[in-house]
Amino acid sequence: MPQSLTKIFLHIIFSTKYRNPIIDEGIENELFHYVGGVCKELECQPILVGGYEDHIHILSSLSKKITVIKLLQEVKQNSSLWIKTKGNRYSEFHWQDGYAAFSVGPKHLDRIANYIYHQKDHHKKLSYQDECRSFFTECRIEFDERYVWD
Repeated sequence: MPQSLTKIFLHIIFSTKYRNPIIDEGIENELFHYVGGVCKELECQPILVGGYEDHIHILSSLSKKITVIKLLQEVKQNSSLWIKTKGNRYSEFHWQDGYAAFSVGPKHLDRIANYIYHQKDHHKKLSYQDECRSFFTECRIEFDERYVWD
């Protein structure tokens, strides 16, 4: 085939360092749009970026020109630098070192987008760690609690 064709969708989750609840209503929408903009610049079209006070979800395509780790490196680095310009409250902002990334089939995009859209409702009864454990189990990802949380 002379042409390379791909259509890969990812659901990515990562938290603030030590799950610091610093993503407040004053910054969340601007942060989510900023992260979406970084994705676009890397030709990874965002479908929805959302989250809660201590973590973020990204649902996007993955460009054939970039690896998952490079995408996350750019998103975290750029958004961390950006948020630190938004006032003293955010001057010590950091993302956790790791991340979770899950492949999403095209038939499941609406379900995952809906899940991300309703983060505040989910987290009235579910912690970030429990949310991740649920995704790990659903996606059959083996993990060691000692090394997942920072």
